[in-house]
Amino acid sequence: MTLPSAAEPAAPTTPSTATQTAAAVRAGTTTAVAETRAALDRIAALDPALGAFQVVRAEAALAEAATFDAALAGRLAAGEDLPLAGVPIAIKDNVPVAGEPMREGSAATSAAPREADHPVVARLRAAGAIVIGITRVPELCVFGTTDSVYGTTRNPWNPERTSGGSSGGSAAAVASGMVAVAHAADGMGSIRIPAANCGLVGVKPGSGLVPADMGAHSWFGMSENGPLATTAADAALLLSVMAGAPALALPSLPDRPLRVGLATGIPTPLARLDPRWKAAADRTADVLRSLGHEVVDLALPYPADPVPVLARWFAGAADDAAHEGLAPRDLEPRVRAHVRAGRVLRRLGALRSGPVDRLRSRMDVATSGFDVILTPGLAQPGPVAEGWHRRGWVANLRANIGYAPYAALWNLLGWPAAIVPAGWHEGARVPLAVQLVARPAVDGAGEALLLGLAAQLEGAAPWPRTAPAPAA
Repeated sequence: MTLPSAAEPAAPTTPSTATQTAAAVRAGTTTAVAETRAALDRIAALDPALGAFQVVRAEAALAEAATFDAALAGRLAAGEDLPLAGVPIAIKDNVPVAGEPMREGSAATSAAPREADHPVVARLRAAGAIVIGITRVPELCVFGTTDSVYGTTRNPWNPERTSGGSSGGSAAAVASGMVAVAHAADGMGSIRIPAANCGLVGVKPGSGLVPADMGAHSWFGMSENGPLATTAADAALLLSVMAGAPALALPSLPDRPLRVGLATGIPTPLARLDPRWKAAADRTADVLRSLGHEVVDLALPYPADPVPVLARWFAGAADDAAHEGLAPRDLEPRVRAHVRAGRVLRRLGALRSGPVDRLRSRMDVATSGFDVILTPGLAQPGPVAEGWHRRGWVANLRANIGYAPYAALWNLLGWPAAIVPAGWHEGARVPLAVQLVARPAVDGAGEALLLGLAAQLEGAAPWPRTAPAPAA
């Protein structure tokens, strides 16, 4: 990735990677308390301008870090691996964290603290991570920009533009260097869209690898929890903990060239592909060829009828609102309209499984013989950051579908997909990225393939880990 001149040198606030921090804590060369204090200092310096955090758990995190440090020697002696020892981590505000409210970007949700951790949060804590805060989302995590009554989250590379959504707070926290890694979740691209906006590695696991358990029914099974990180190694480490699959921390590629399908076609007539985003995919294809892989053009059978995926997006939000006891009148106008559309589509029978089954069969045939699919990460740079929660539903739909059309299909099908940084958009002053998709496989094999390929790309075409610190 070629840095803009304004992005040199790297920000002095950049933390060590999660992998490095955990190793140093286990070795005794730093402590969880020291790492937590440093992260809190970075949050205090950077978050007022970026709006990444909904809650900063300063006192609680320091207390938990001190407890961890006191028990570290005994836990290591007992044979615990502690792969995230002392690593400060941010959690997206759509899964429960014990003792904290889960607001989901909505003033209408309960401010009462949740009684127990989500299973993924429990796994992260058991691995040694320190939950330093909870990151902002758009209301009910519906849209691809992160702003609500609680404020606007901005892209650290260009604060005039969105960090994406719905995991925009987590992405801004990682891309700015406030934390090295963060939890995120993806129902229509909500890990990959912020990762592409902010120059991060983001992984949406395939169905069933990581506990989901979000909202009423995880948007009919489309939503998955996953990692946001600045390196492929950190993404692999975090995913391995979330999945309870330690082998994923060290993914490897098959001992043969991969067959990669380069798919730069537009998924919808409502989107137009910016030439710079297409060029990023083409350049990445050239890098893969230089690494010995076979890359050939691939035309994907994108569905002509968008209703199956849109219906689940709309109705999933409707069911989540009901799950939280929220009436439409309690919600932002754009989300209120979204919920009502979901209820209508449900009554019209738009959630039938037949169209999805037929699409899955067509995609299986089209991608047979390919190991990985390569697409642009986005079609356009993310829009301006401000005010989307005050705009109408149609304006939000147009913006979301127009700039981020490549993600949602893989949620519908349940295939693993990842974002990898791939250059710089000089006009918009934001990173570029590509999406890697693998066919579903057992035991995380598809995710391991994507992470191994991401690590190869990082070695061949490295990217800056974080955005530059703002001028004093």
